[in-house]
Amino acid sequence: MRYIKDLREGEMFSEVYLCKQVQTLKTKAGKSYMALTLQDRTGTADAKIWELGGGIGHFEAMDYIKADVEVTSFQGAIQLKITRVRKADEGEYDVDDYMPCTEKDVEQMLRDIRAMAASVSQPHLKQLLAEFFENKSFLELFRKHSAAKSVHHAFIGGLLEHTLSVAQVCEFCAKHYPMLNRDLLVTAALFHDIGKLKELSNFPENDYTDEGNLLGHIYMGAEMVSRKIESIQGFPKTLAAELKHCILAHHGELEFGSPKKPALCEALALSMADNLDAKMETLRELFRDNGSTAVNGWLGFQRLLESNIRITEV
Repeated sequence: MRYIKDLREGEMFSEVYLCKQVQTLKTKAGKSYMALTLQDRTGTADAKIWELGGGIGHFEAMDYIKADVEVTSFQGAIQLKITRVRKADEGEYDVDDYMPCTEKDVEQMLRDIRAMAASVSQPHLKQLLAEFFENKSFLELFRKHSAAKSVHHAFIGGLLEHTLSVAQVCEFCAKHYPMLNRDLLVTAALFHDIGKLKELSNFPENDYTDEGNLLGHIYMGAEMVSRKIESIQGFPKTLAAELKHCILAHHGELEFGSPKKPALCEALALSMADNLDAKMETLRELFRDNGSTAVNGWLGFQRLLESNIRITEV
């Protein structure tokens, strides 16, 4: 298997990839060509079919395709030029080679997250957490989901890994800053991205659903929690509002998609923990995927981080 992360300019080979997206477009001169996004377990790559004549078989998005490929580059990124392609036959590929997955122990992360949920002492929050994290059907979905379409934690188990990490950072914050309500903060951390289960489709698609595009995971997550709160007798109204506020404000700024800016110290701590974990994972993936292209240790300007980044590990 020729994994995308290992490809180098100038290589020519034949391989099977998952075609995540495909469009037929036109050049400025009016000539038709096809633009594809190909995926394997190590990442994605842009691909082009410039000549649409013989040797180009019929295929659609989400098909596995067998392609003759030449590795080129465009604006500093790998791009694949496809000269022949057809839909791959069963037996020509192993699905596991095309599904990016967490490198961490899923079962251990599940045990850790359930233990953290069980450690909450406030009775209503404890019952609310149990409604989700002691539900086998919910856990089966939660353990397999990604936390993003791209950028960070965009792999099977990504939502589980990100949620646990954010909750652990919040646990540290609650110990370091006694003003924080530990039970509220940890509960909010465990629920903050729950809406991703509805915002993003399952693998191999891992793309925005119609509901996700229209509403977004922040609103949908708050709604999911709110509905479950209504089924818990005697759940304090103020506590419910505080928890939902933390979820609604967890992106920190209105321009980052939060319907509300943090108005509670717990909401502020959660937004910072979420941002920290997202940024650190973005850097980890950047170092992993681009370490070999660093020039004197520098990776160049990175748009997502708005800085020229110096690599510290590979």
